Amino acid sequence: MRFLFSLLLAGLLAGCVTQDKRHSMIVSVPEQRMLLLDEGRAVGVFPVSTSKFALSDRPGSKGTPLGRMKVAAKIGGGAPAGAVFKSRRRTGEVLAPDAPGRDPIVSRILWLQGTEARNRNAYGRYIYIHGTAEERTIGRPASFGCIRMKSRDVIALYSIVGVGAAIEVIDGPLPVIPLLNPPSGGE
Repeated sequence: MRFLFSLLLAGLLAGCVTQDKRHSMIVSVPEQRMLLLDEGRAVGVFPVSTSKFALSDRPGSKGTPLGRMKVAAKIGGGAPAGAVFKSRRRTGEVLAPDAPGRDPIVSRILWLQGTEARNRNAYGRYIYIHGTAEERTIGRPASFGCIRMKSRDVIALYSIVGVGAAIEVIDGPLPVIPLLNPPSGGE
């Protein structure tokens, strides 16, 4: 009986999760950059790495799917930068950026769910936005379908966007939207 009550409570709480309708992201595959928006205003741009194989949602393609998706789950809050994840669970290992010979998922995971027919397989293919130990590859296509980021960037993104935040992966340039608080330069 206690088990059934726990399942019912978990289901009710899952339905009560507030969806993030405020934040959105646009990923430009040709530019290998992500634009972060807050209510349509640009608040940040991050270098990323998409698939080195293809733009595809086909299972087994190792491609990055195009189109509109949303953040379905967030995994790794509170983990240290470089914390290694296997099957969405921490292994206990922590890697420094560009650790030789390794290419695990690190730091944070934002699991994506497709919202269009052309990316309906994204969730089942485990397409994530995640940190990579291979930070030297950020800025060029190098992933196996996911959207990779530097650990410090994915940690910052994770702290801003919530479950339900929209993301669109495009095969074109980012739109020109001035940053809300651009860094000051000069004197």
